[in-house]
Amino acid sequence: MNNLPNKFTHIKLSNNIIITVLVVSIIYLVLMWLLIGLKAEHWFLILLFLTCFFMGDKTRRFILAFSIFIIYGILYDVMKAFPNYLLNHVDIEPIYRFEKYIFGITINHMQLTINEFWGLYHNTFLDITAGIFYISWIPVPLAFALYLYIKNKKQFLHFSLTFFLANIIGFCIYYIHPAAPPWYVSEYGFKFYAHVPSNTAGLVRFDQLIHFQIFSTIYSRNSNIFAAIPSLHCAYPVVVFYYALKNKLGKTNWLFGLFMAGIWFAAVYSGHHYVTDVILGIICAIIAIIIFQYLLLKTKIINRFLTKYECSI
Repeated sequence: MNNLPNKFTHIKLSNNIIITVLVVSIIYLVLMWLLIGLKAEHWFLILLFLTCFFMGDKTRRFILAFSIFIIYGILYDVMKAFPNYLLNHVDIEPIYRFEKYIFGITINHMQLTINEFWGLYHNTFLDITAGIFYISWIPVPLAFALYLYIKNKKQFLHFSLTFFLANIIGFCIYYIHPAAPPWYVSEYGFKFYAHVPSNTAGLVRFDQLIHFQIFSTIYSRNSNIFAAIPSLHCAYPVVVFYYALKNKLGKTNWLFGLFMAGIWFAAVYSGHHYVTDVILGIICAIIAIIIFQYLLLKTKIINRFLTKYECSI
């Protein structure tokens, strides 16, 4: 931080800044009310942001840093107001046939997708394991971001913005090529029904085993069920693993590698994604890393932005 411009090292709460923050907060609430209806989490988010912003300099820097993740959450939420199936035809049968052709398994003279295989041969140990891995898809990246925020602000920004870029790429693909998840075919076949409820699929077994509706609650807030390609659940751990390696975290990298492999397995085992979705999610993460590390970081305007951002946090 010593090499950073002094004029960016402290954020003074001028009247203009205060008014801007309050106006933006009101605009956010109004937009949520108009687009999807105000919910408790919207009020909680605003209360958290305003509390952190006005409490003090340290909390203000913290919430400004993690606003990257807040913006990601807002964009994900807004997708509910603009269903991707209104823009393009939903891929239901072609992806299923492709998956079976490329990755199919023959059991008792029947060809099954890997999802269908695990649907028949699941067990308690794998149900628990898959649930533990899958529930960590957001907590682990956030915990890793917090670690980088404390240890290395520059690497925090690089990781967070790569994470954000991977999501933007994924969201664009959702609208270009809407696709149904494996559980949809199991429940509804190949016919398209726009307003089916979200489904916990194989993860319901985890909820039943622990007698608590974790995934049922999570998936009740799902923005779009026709967003199986690419699997961003499987993209996130790739970004985490890359930056863990880049920051030379030693033996901890093995844990992030295990987390990554576990998410990939759980996505298929639970019936939420085909192997194809997983592979495309991995590719999505790799593309985001390449774009950020080898294109965006080479531009002066991005570096100036990052310098200012790093100073502000």
